[in-house]
Amino acid sequence: QVQLVESGGGSVQAGGSLRLSCVASRSSFSSYGMGWFRQAPGKPREFVAAINNVGGVSKVGDSVKGRFIISRDNAKNMLVLQMNSLKVEDTAVYYCAARWSYSDFVKTDPNEYTHWGQGTQVTVSS
Repeated sequence: QVQLVESGGGSVQAGGSLRLSCVASRSSFSSYGMGWFRQAPGKPREFVAAINNVGGVSKVGDSVKGRFIISRDNAKNMLVLQMNSLKVEDTAVYYCAARWSYSDFVKTDPNEYTHWGQGTQVTVSS
């Protein structure tokens, strides 16, 4: 069992940057594959980025490729999403998610994740 707490959301102008962090409650953080998802009003939850349990293998969604970077620091039980060149369409609630993993597979389906943070709002204005 792991609890996740996101932080770093806020309001920013288009073209700006934000850094989201997700801190996990357990020292077994390296046993979890991690992901970021987002959801805007009236839209389904969308894959943003994911990284394998020990790091080194990651995927990002097509809509954020080249702009967002996912990373993790297992010594600090922390997942990070660096968001650059933000666009108005990036506005959403961003969720940190975890899944127990005994392999290096990276999952993009939110149904594969079993633990979720409370979400943090990101608002991008033009």
